[in-house]
Amino acid sequence: MNQRIPAEAFPPGDFLREELEARDWTQTEFAEIIGRPARLVNEIIAGKRGVTPETAMDFAAAFGSSAQYWLNLETAYQLFKSAPTGERAARDDRISREAKLRERFPVRELIKRGWVESSESFDALEARVLSFFQIVSAEQTPEFAHAAKRNYKSELSSNQLAWLFRVRALATAFEGPKYSEKMLRDSLEELEQLTTEPEEIRNVPRLLQDCGVRLVVVEPLPGSKIDGACFWIDKGKTPVIGLSLLHDRIDNFWFVIRHEIEHILRGDGKDQPIIDEKSDGGLWSDAGDEAEEAANMAASEFCVPSAEIENFIQRVHPIYSEKRIIGFARRIKRHPGLIIGQIQYRTSRYNLLRKYLIKTRRIITQSALTDGYGSSGPGPM
Repeated sequence: MNQRIPAEAFPPGDFLREELEARDWTQTEFAEIIGRPARLVNEIIAGKRGVTPETAMDFAAAFGSSAQYWLNLETAYQLFKSAPTGERAARDDRISREAKLRERFPVRELIKRGWVESSESFDALEARVLSFFQIVSAEQTPEFAHAAKRNYKSELSSNQLAWLFRVRALATAFEGPKYSEKMLRDSLEELEQLTTEPEEIRNVPRLLQDCGVRLVVVEPLPGSKIDGACFWIDKGKTPVIGLSLLHDRIDNFWFVIRHEIEHILRGDGKDQPIIDEKSDGGLWSDAGDEAEEAANMAASEFCVPSAEIENFIQRVHPIYSEKRIIGFARRIKRHPGLIIGQIQYRTSRYNLLRKYLIKTRRIITQSALTDGYGSSGPGPM
């Protein structure tokens, strides 16, 4: 917003003098009328003292005007005297730039998380924030090609973008084997074998790294609502999976992992963002996008084959006994938590045997490159 500063403003005392002259009142006489010391009236006319709300009300009563009129005269004069020149102009510019920077980007969170180093110099802080988002001006919109699993429809927020950029910075900071699509496809069978016991999740980062896929865990910023994302670095040669572990349960972990792996196998996330809206009560939604539907289907089939779960539900609904679920889980070689997650999604019975929805955050963060959740992670990149 551009402020319009008058070319020249006069002190309220000039207007007061004119009012007195129009009425042929002396300063002493006017002071007696309003019950104020003559010195106060003299100093206001001489521009040595400003108009206060109290004196403005006195003037208004004496002249039949409004107190706001006299206060406006005082404000206009003070703003004119403080017109942005020299140091004031530099200060205004700094304030404007910092307000814009903090409005557009989560500066406080970036500093709090150690992703951007704080500085007493705003110029230095601004440069670090812009560098974090790989832009040259706060007016510029950061760009990030990714396939991100999100649970509502909206544009990416600044917190979500910050999370994605942090994942990319960490993934770029370490090297690994060259990506092999064949090895990743072949690893799916081994990944399935890890779904039987929660502690086996610790082997996922190593297995993916052997295939040339870099797995990074970054605690989400407030309100970011991203479960996971996949994208490519090294000019589209190296795939990255970022996990937020926003929902700390075994069924969600495996669904998100397999979902992002499918995006990688398809080559998604190299050019244009692919967004997935997660439904409130379930693991996946009918996104209406071919890439998302393929990733959702692959993840669902991985967790529990659809033919198996549909047959099981038809046989036992509505009585889902613990014994039957454990027996079914053993037969298809899955942890019961994956079965419970699918039943909850398909039947909306969200209180069913929740004790089997094991928390996995403590397990995966022990073996994956992690920033947050008690791990300080690397400093600013």
